[in-house]
Amino acid sequence: MKTMNLSALVALAIAWGGAAAAQQEIIFGISATPNSLQGQSAYEFQRRANEKLGDLGEVKVFDSSQLGKDKDMLQKIRLGTMHLTLPSSIMPEIAPEYAIFDLPFLVADREHLARMDETLFSDTLVPAAEAKGYRPLAVWENGFRQITNNERPINVPADLEGLKIRTPNSSWRVSMFEAWGANPTPMAFSEVFVALQTGVIDGQENPLTNIAGAKFEEVQEYLSMTGHVYSPAYPTVGVETFAKLDPEIQSILTETAQEVAVWAREQGASQDEELLTKLKDAGMVVNVADRAAFVDASKPIYEKFATEVENGQAMIDEALALADGS
Repeated sequence: MKTMNLSALVALAIAWGGAAAAQQEIIFGISATPNSLQGQSAYEFQRRANEKLGDLGEVKVFDSSQLGKDKDMLQKIRLGTMHLTLPSSIMPEIAPEYAIFDLPFLVADREHLARMDETLFSDTLVPAAEAKGYRPLAVWENGFRQITNNERPINVPADLEGLKIRTPNSSWRVSMFEAWGANPTPMAFSEVFVALQTGVIDGQENPLTNIAGAKFEEVQEYLSMTGHVYSPAYPTVGVETFAKLDPEIQSILTETAQEVAVWAREQGASQDEELLTKLKDAGMVVNVADRAAFVDASKPIYEKFATEVENGQAMIDEALALADGS
């Protein structure tokens, strides 16, 4: 009888162990706020993935840098203490090929991005990140970046002269704003509101969704529509950590990330006008910058990419060819 009881207990322990293994907790940390497009996309991913995962596991999103800054979270997905994160402008610091998206005015529109996603992303960018231990599952929208500040409207690059403009921790974005005459100040996104509020920096550059999501209209007077860079965001896993997940979970996460890529582009397009109206109504002074002047001042950035990144010119040529669908 004691043997039977022991066997029953062993069987019960195995059953409980199997159930625990089946309920895989998938931790997804992001630096963005929940009402930004990155935040909305992460929660849409959570919703869709959890519907498919069922008893296999559960995705849990932690927004607003709760689990650390972007650099910290990238380290965590490699160490296995979390599973997914959503880097954007920091990716060129992982693999320089990602600086293709730091080339000003390269991405013509969202249709152009979709074509880059199907070719340049899968053929060049994913392998470059995998070589460093990371695997982006898809290209999500962060959006077309605009400049805000508290000094004056930015119509031409000369208007940036002497302004302290926060940039992401990207050497390429720093080089861009240096070329335009600004004083770029790299800083984590979570620190930007207070830095603007206290005058540590004069301005910053971000997509409208991040500007509105972080309530920068409360601490910034001028919004200049430059559209200087299209910033993707990449739902990214650590290669080794991801490989330890159940293959079915891997498949569901990859499939869902790619579905949300299309959803995010659609949301980005539909929200642009609404967000601009919201920011104007909040009192921001809006102007449309002189695109030609900024394009002309951006040539050194293209030259830098072509000479410093392996196959850089070929990547530029491919990206530009995809602008017209060829």
